Amino acid sequence: VQLVESGGGLVQPGKSLRLSCGVSGGSANKYPMAWYRQAPGNERELVATIGSRYNTTYLDSVRGRFTISRDNARNMVYLAMNNLKPEDTAVYYCKTHAGDLGDFWGQGIQVTVSS
Repeated sequence: VQLVESGGGLVQPGKSLRLSCGVSGGSANKYPMAWYRQAPGNERELVATIGSRYNTTYLDSVRGRFTISRDNARNMVYLAMNNLKPEDTAVYYCKTHAGDLGDFWGQGIQVTVSS
């Protein structure tokens, strides 16, 4: 199973970005998916999850601003980020738990929120 993130970059506070994660290999549409992030000097933290039945969870600090979604037909997972804040600056990672195959991570993508 391979995961590839895209869509990061530099954005001003209050603006929006959408991250994408392409999934290949395995039965991707059956797996729960998640976005994590890691800021310099901090531990990696769970940002959002989406199950195979589209059930979602969010980190408290992003709830109401971020939306996780998935397109099983295209093997894609998205993280729409609105009203971005400087504290959202981090490397964002896509992750899946592929059953007996174990956990797989993307390479990470930088999101920088700065004026």
